Amino acid sequence: MIEGGITRTTSRKYFSSRKLVLLIVDIILINVSAYLTLNLRFDFDIPKTYIGIYEESMLRYTAVVIVTYYVFKAYKSLWRYASIEELLAIGVASVVSMVALYGIDVSQGQVLPRGFYFINALGLMFFSGGARFSYRAARRVKNRLSFNSCQKRVLIVGAGKAGYTVVKELHRNPELSMVPVGIIDDDREKLGRSVRGVPVIGDRSDIVSLAREKNVDEILIALPSISREERSSIIDICKETDCKLKTLPGVFELIDGKVDIKSMKDVDIEDLLGRDPVRLEMEQITGYLRGKTILVTGGGGSIGSELCRQIAPFSPQNLIILDIYENNAYEIEQELKRQYGEVLSLETIIASVRDQGRMRKIFEQYRPDVVFHAAAHKHVPLMEKSPLEAVKNNIFGTLNAARLADEYGSEKFVLISTDKAVNPTNIMGASKRVCEMIVQTLDKRSDTEFVGVRFGNVLGSNGSVIPLFKKQIAEGGPVTVTHPDIIRYFMTIPEAVQLVVQAGAMASGGELFVLDMGDPVKIADLARDLIRLSGLQPDVDIKIEYTGLRPGEKLYEELLMAEEGLTDTAHDKIFIGQPLEMDPEKLTKEFEILWTIVQKEESALLDVVMKKLVPTYRRNEAGRKECVG
Repeated sequence: MIEGGITRTTSRKYFSSRKLVLLIVDIILINVSAYLTLNLRFDFDIPKTYIGIYEESMLRYTAVVIVTYYVFKAYKSLWRYASIEELLAIGVASVVSMVALYGIDVSQGQVLPRGFYFINALGLMFFSGGARFSYRAARRVKNRLSFNSCQKRVLIVGAGKAGYTVVKELHRNPELSMVPVGIIDDDREKLGRSVRGVPVIGDRSDIVSLAREKNVDEILIALPSISREERSSIIDICKETDCKLKTLPGVFELIDGKVDIKSMKDVDIEDLLGRDPVRLEMEQITGYLRGKTILVTGGGGSIGSELCRQIAPFSPQNLIILDIYENNAYEIEQELKRQYGEVLSLETIIASVRDQGRMRKIFEQYRPDVVFHAAAHKHVPLMEKSPLEAVKNNIFGTLNAARLADEYGSEKFVLISTDKAVNPTNIMGASKRVCEMIVQTLDKRSDTEFVGVRFGNVLGSNGSVIPLFKKQIAEGGPVTVTHPDIIRYFMTIPEAVQLVVQAGAMASGGELFVLDMGDPVKIADLARDLIRLSGLQPDVDIKIEYTGLRPGEKLYEELLMAEEGLTDTAHDKIFIGQPLEMDPEKLTKEFEILWTIVQKEESALLDVVMKKLVPTYRRNEAGRKECVG
């Protein structure tokens, strides 16, 4: 409180003193302008009559101009940011003040020659406007003369509107300590030209050599409208330099459409995936979400919260966020309230999907039309240590939610699954495979359309490898990778969730949708890329250490089991896996046995039952280097 009070008081004193200085400068310049105007009007031989009139009306004249300047907000903007808008305001204020002064002088019977009012309006523009621009120019010269080794030398990629804005912001914000030394653009016609004094010095093929030649510290990629494939290609070139990279998000990520230096962010690993934004069939999605009550279990998690973000624009009648962890649920609730206000009917419920009684009350009260089931334990090594918790939450939590969706007549139930459910080597993957079996079995006897959506690792999600790598790099390393050959499929969170929403629209019941994850990525390469994107050298500035496969982990994940085949859909990134035949009665009996084991906490018997439920389950004990395939 004290610190805040001191800061605000200091700030008020600063702005008051600044305005006082501006006022004094303007008073001096206003009168200098009037005196010179009179001299020009009378060829530097002013009649005594007009000298007397001027002296008598000097205070009135000064007050009229100052008040007019104040009305036109000439004291609101900082001189260091003086621009055409400020000059225009000064110009209009000067003309208005002279018109007002002429009217007052006529009423007072103390009129100066009419030419004085016209010439003095120009004089005011010249002196007051010129003073502001001179201050700005002097600051820029000072900043450039005071350039020192602490300032970063910046190369900008993109000479379009975004590049222009970035250059302008760097010039206007010397406190950023970033000096643009050149611009890169593939348009050869721009070569040799300049943007606000910064020359266009080459195209993308010149980035590496120019970065070395110009001693560049940082590269800013100002191309928000290019495809991700193009962005990935440029970043691949930039990785060959020792420079740190920053980029503007794509235009689809810039919600307000504005581009400025504050939008620049460190290049993330998702920029290297080379995928364009997922194309959505808006009519399909609108049809099954608009005006409906939507329940998102696990709504505060990485996937669940993104589901809420992407569902909200489709105008559901009611969006229900359900999560056991109140902090995450609160954060997404507040974010959606800030963005949508009263337009979005939003409910946040703290509850566990494992609590059958509580879940029944929720379904009874809200009767959701569509359920997105994202609640799950997903951290592989932790679930290996607490396997019964994976079964309680993933299997019986899903069973609770799915049975209630059937009982209360939900139209759709969409399960979020994982590639770890395929030939699982860990309890988490095996439990998610059972979840897939639950929805496919229920669909055969229910009017509710039950579907599952299976995809791989999600970049930046809670517990994923990317946040860990970033933290390790920030701490100076080492970056830990379990195995030099381990590979994974990756998607961005928005990309995966958009496909989940789209799959829900396409579902007719019983499908297991498989998302096209692109090419697999070697985790060791991903770690090296992140180190390079931070402006550091792998194994020089930041070491990479291999720690060995963790319990339940395998070298690569699969999206399909051998007996599953893929069927195309209307969407080029969504496929349908062939459902496997399951005996509902046998499944029910196994669940009863499993429930008894869970209730008695008999973890020693768990693997036996899980292997009956999931014949492809082969547990990878203590990080054994096993590759299932």
